[in-house]
Amino acid sequence: MRNRSFYMYALTFRGGDWGDIKVRFAEDMFHEHNFPKQSTDFDELSSYIESFATDNLSIEAFDALWALYEEDF
Repeated sequence: MRNRSFYMYALTFRGGDWGDIKVRFAEDMFHEHNFPKQSTDFDELSSYIESFATDNLSIEAFDALWALYEEDF
């Protein structure tokens, strides 16, 4: 079991190079008050993002971040 939520992991990308889709995702995610902050579940998170996607809060960016999240945990 992961000891760190996806949200907390993705926040580590905030403040980086705006050209990186992972950085833009983290910034938009931070401002999304209803984001499932405690979740470690791929299905719950991807469903949320599919429902509330924006240009920066995209499935493409989520998939890239999720792959890194799985590698680290």
